[in-house]
Amino acid sequence: METITQWKELTFKSLSAMGEKIMTALPNIIGAILILLLGWIVTKIIIFLLKRVLKFVKIDQLTAKINQMKLFGTTDIKFGITNAIVIFVKWIMFLVFLIIASDIMDWTIVSEEIGNLLRYLPKLFSAIALFMIGIYIAKFVKKAIQGFYESFDLAGSKIISTLVFYIIAVIITITALNQAGIDTTVVTNNVTVILGAFLLAISIGFGLGSKDVIGDLLRTFYTRKNYEIGDIVKIKDIEGSVESIDNICMTLNTKSGKIILPIKDVVENQVEIKKVKN
Repeated sequence: METITQWKELTFKSLSAMGEKIMTALPNIIGAILILLLGWIVTKIIIFLLKRVLKFVKIDQLTAKINQMKLFGTTDIKFGITNAIVIFVKWIMFLVFLIIASDIMDWTIVSEEIGNLLRYLPKLFSAIALFMIGIYIAKFVKKAIQGFYESFDLAGSKIISTLVFYIIAVIITITALNQAGIDTTVVTNNVTVILGAFLLAISIGFGLGSKDVIGDLLRTFYTRKNYEIGDIVKIKDIEGSVESIDNICMTLNTKSGKIILPIKDVVENQVEIKKVKN
């Protein structure tokens, strides 16, 4: 009987202590729930107003322009500024009210960790912004290189421009990771060696492969300096009026029709000027 009595007393004491703890914590629990409920309502209102403001400033037009840039190539990935801003604000509000609720519940560790996360977010978003701007610049450089090669009728414009794009993209990615606080020392060292060797090989190959093209460009400069459109010239028994001079050839308008002569033939052969344009 004594054992049963002791069990009853221990059970009663345990339940009493548990009840006291629950009653002590109950106001904090109710307060935390009310704070979270208030946060949910406030977030709904702010998101509603934010969507109206974004619609008023026509942020979707900027979204359309960004998607037209095809920052992610030909994939189906679409970037929506409105959705990104709304999701960001929603989570920020949720975390802020969660910190307040954690403080009410005396969950110091939880509130501190969430606070650390909030302090890290600016770094993260600046890294994302840096990455997107860098990819845009890489796209711009790619198009510029393609245009340069095509204007001089050089081969390999697509390959070279794509390689340059990926090189810039890798550099931008590493920079963005550093901005986000991620240690990329090992990756940076390896990538530097690889890129150095790769660029050296490309430079040598480009120099050897384009020496004839560079020679034609220099010959074009010489030809344009000595001849003008409308001059009547005779080259290798071909007589005609100079109609055009481009990067690789000269076009003569002869009695039998138009004849295209390589710039190399114009420079390396004797040219008789029959009549100079007035």
